[in-house]
Amino acid sequence: MNDWRDNLVTDVDGIAKILDAASRIAVLGIKTEAQAGQPAIEVPRYMLEHGFDIVPVPVYFPEVTTILGQPVVRRLADIDPPVHIVNVFRRSADVAAHVDDILAASPACVWLQVGISDDAAAEILARAGIRVVQSRCIMVDHAKLARGSASR
Repeated sequence: MNDWRDNLVTDVDGIAKILDAASRIAVLGIKTEAQAGQPAIEVPRYMLEHGFDIVPVPVYFPEVTTILGQPVVRRLADIDPPVHIVNVFRRSADVAAHVDDILAASPACVWLQVGISDDAAAEILARAGIRVVQSRCIMVDHAKLARGSASR
């Protein structure tokens, strides 16, 4: 039986496997187009432009019904499966408050953006069989991997 720590992904091969297997990304804490230039809208925009299905899950902006042309969902648990990746744009201190909602969505992976980490939450998720990436930019990793595969 695998150790839960095997679900804590830090290596390039593990990152590549996650991205290769994913097509649908729920973005927790996504901003709106009005916040253009901020990572929490530009990173999901990039992923959408690169063929990923984006499910916006804003924490704020209660009046918004679509972001990036996609219908907004207010809770991860309300997303029709599958959810391959939950990409998190929340402060580290706020991650724990979302653990139950993340578990209810049962994604294959939870990806905490650069500067975001919560080892206790990561352990809970990893023990539930969810792969966890902490403090990495999904856009940067995708772009590096895409450049690497283009040169082969």
